[in-house]
Amino acid sequence: MIQSMTGYGKATVTYGTKKITAEVKSLNSKALDLSTRIAPIYREKEMEIRQMISVALERGKVDFCIWIERDASADATPVNGALVANYYGQIKDIAARTGIPEPTDWWSTLLRMPDVMTRTEIEVLDEEEWKVARKAIEEAVANLQAFRRQEGEALEKKFAEKIDNIEALLADIEPYEKMRVEKIRARIVDSLSSIHGVEYDKNRLEQELIYYIEKLDISEEKQRLTNHLRYFRETMAEGHGQGKKLGFIAQEMGREINTTGSKSNLAEMQNIVVKMKDELEQIKEQVLNAL
Repeated sequence: MIQSMTGYGKATVTYGTKKITAEVKSLNSKALDLSTRIAPIYREKEMEIRQMISVALERGKVDFCIWIERDASADATPVNGALVANYYGQIKDIAARTGIPEPTDWWSTLLRMPDVMTRTEIEVLDEEEWKVARKAIEEAVANLQAFRRQEGEALEKKFAEKIDNIEALLADIEPYEKMRVEKIRARIVDSLSSIHGVEYDKNRLEQELIYYIEKLDISEEKQRLTNHLRYFRETMAEGHGQGKKLGFIAQEMGREINTTGSKSNLAEMQNIVVKMKDELEQIKEQVLNAL
């Protein structure tokens, strides 16, 4: 089954007081176009993350993001008690030696002192946390792949419907082909008969008619278009990763339909060709989303 390049996936895991969320979304693109936003603690793993995503998703304009939410109570900036006590002792000592009055609001004074409320620890990524974060990434990517398969199933049904429609329209052309030959012959004979005093060789006229009709024959175009329709179905059945090939086949189908239209000098046939073009255009629009 084919897959769509459009998809969305998200996963959330917990590690201690942290809630780790990974989110990935994709749109259609000729190649893999990956952009990332990674929480600072995981930036050392950026190359590994990119490798995981590129192997799993193959193509598409992909946006990936991983971020951390912490428990507010656990994340509060700690007060440096030792430093507060040190400042308190220094201020009292200076006040005693200089006669300067001690502060009336000790807490307000002490909490304004340098580094009393500064977080100094540096986060280091340990292997256990990375395993948990990696699980979130894998789940988000897996959810996006499931989304792609679901969209791909809808695409495949749409393509099958349009291919069936083109095939039916191609069959509708056949009755008009014989009618067209008779109309061409009658129109030419009537035109010659309307010119008074002109004689013509009927055998030569038949030969010229045969040559003219052969130039307008669409048997080869019909056969090639039939082959392309069958090949499109076979390619869809091969599974995902065939989007580019399906696009090429659709282009070839368009060539045959256009040639059929240029050779169809009968209004009814040209109307059918217009309908075939409409069906094919819908395939071309959607095939851009196929992986």
